Amino acid sequence: MAAKGRIPQYFIDDLLSRVDIVDVINRRVPLKKTGKNYSARCPFHEEKTPSFSVNPDKQFYYCFGCGAGGNAVGFIMDYERQDFPNAVENLAHIAGLEVPREDLSPQQQVKQERRKTIYDLMEQVSAYYQKQLRSDPQSQRAIDYLKRRGLSGRIARDFNIGFAPPGWDNLLKTFGDTDEHKQQLIDAGMLIEKEDGKLYDRFRDRIMFPIRDNRGRVIAFGGRVLGDDKPKYLNSPETDIFHKSKELYGLYQARQNNRHLEQLLVVEGYMDVVALAQHGIMTGIATLGTASNTEHLRTAFRYASELIFCFDGDAAGRKAAERALENALPVMEDGRRIRFLFLPEGDDPDSVVNRDGAAGFQKMLANATPLERYFFESLHDQTDPNTLEGKARLSKLALPNLQLLPNGVFRQLMLDSLAERTGLSRQSVDQLLNETPAAVSEDVVAAAPEQRRSSTLKLAAKLPGSRRDPLLFALAMLLFNPRGAATGPANIANLEDSPAAALLNNTIALLRKRPDSSTAMLLGHWYGQPEYEVMTEALKTIELLGAELNDEKAETAFFDTLAHLDAQRSTQTLRNHVDQLRISNEVDKPTSANYAELSEADKQQLLTIQQLLKQKHRL
Repeated sequence: MAAKGRIPQYFIDDLLSRVDIVDVINRRVPLKKTGKNYSARCPFHEEKTPSFSVNPDKQFYYCFGCGAGGNAVGFIMDYERQDFPNAVENLAHIAGLEVPREDLSPQQQVKQERRKTIYDLMEQVSAYYQKQLRSDPQSQRAIDYLKRRGLSGRIARDFNIGFAPPGWDNLLKTFGDTDEHKQQLIDAGMLIEKEDGKLYDRFRDRIMFPIRDNRGRVIAFGGRVLGDDKPKYLNSPETDIFHKSKELYGLYQARQNNRHLEQLLVVEGYMDVVALAQHGIMTGIATLGTASNTEHLRTAFRYASELIFCFDGDAAGRKAAERALENALPVMEDGRRIRFLFLPEGDDPDSVVNRDGAAGFQKMLANATPLERYFFESLHDQTDPNTLEGKARLSKLALPNLQLLPNGVFRQLMLDSLAERTGLSRQSVDQLLNETPAAVSEDVVAAAPEQRRSSTLKLAAKLPGSRRDPLLFALAMLLFNPRGAATGPANIANLEDSPAAALLNNTIALLRKRPDSSTAMLLGHWYGQPEYEVMTEALKTIELLGAELNDEKAETAFFDTLAHLDAQRSTQTLRNHVDQLRISNEVDKPTSANYAELSEADKQQLLTIQQLLKQKHRL
């Protein structure tokens, strides 16, 4: 049994500096030297060609196929399915070190115990709902509904389906016996607190579907109404343990059924996932009350190389498919496959599989439309490819989306297909693509000193359009060479709130406290937290740049990108001033009516803004 107490951060940092990630991984997965890095077929997903890379200089690994990445401790945790303390013990044994322990601070103890308590509570709540489905006199309607939908008791048990009885305080009375327990239920999203302080159950008279994370812990619920209440499906709110933009219902069960998934089927609702499983199709996953986003798809691709989106054939289904296509393009690495299945209008996976059986549904899946064909067919609906004007419009519509594709063979083939459909030469298509605006181009580093721009521009040019978020780029450069934080600003002001912006600021703050931190140490600090996914995205940016990147270039690019962000902020400030001064249309030509309303001070401020805008050329 592992010793109790917190492992000091200084020891983890020292351990990571002593072990070599190449040796750690090579003992478990044979590595081959490829340039300055090492490569192998990824141990975390099935693949035929190596996409798993280990960087010995910066002591991290990254897989282009599934997005897995981290340091030596993270590899041991994922590969050998160990928890953090045991993974550290494992590495310490290799290094000949004894793991010290220290007591948690009172605040750390409270935070750790609070999260553990919420996980435990959610498991108890799930068991309570399952018991109510079996024994509550009012559950017969729920049982009848599930039977009408073709579900057996076995599948209801496998997915832990339960029942929340009617009433405002069933859960409150069962688990909220103290103020502390009531607060835990509120924190877990299971109770709602009114303005007057009164509490009531969030879920009432609903069939309950527990939502599990990739470790199998209950983190939230989805409830299907039995009466006429709205909404028909109600999900838990965002909590400390549940972030709906990252979780997929049914993924845990799919992985439990098959540890080497080749395909996952993205459907709309809980009942679709469960109905498919009832018929032996254990590959269904569903987003949680929101359209599938890029983070959902990255998560799914960590476990399977093919995704099939299943939509209704009506207008709403087509609209959802368009959104899914847009979110899918940035994750279409070579070796991945996405297809689209449109069901007959009025059907959903649940109705189809119950009517036609597993064989009938599988036959429809086999005929699903590949992404490349759906992409161009959807654009053809908006153009006439038989005319010159239509071909020009096809090119104009396609190129911004193709810019989202990662560099690779698939991207090149899609560009070849566009050239063939428009009659343009491939050279012309490439030229037009280069002229398509991207998030990081020359204006991204326009505020940087002239002699430094070319190096940063060359780095940015190697990244596909989907990877050119300035904040993520800056984070990647800082992760590669953490020394930039020592002389950089203490806080990065940004135009919008985003995970990358918050993580960039937090990383800078951390490096000011621990200036000797390495790339591996930074990864270790964020492991197991929501920010870690952003860190692995930054790792991908580093790997895409490959041999082009070194410490000097990374430090230069970091400061260049900060200058761009500062210029963005200044421009936005000017925009806000113009809005406040109520100047319509062109700033250089205020309408006489608006201008007459200004005070002398405002008129003087306007002149100053005009001069600054002229220096920046444009808003």
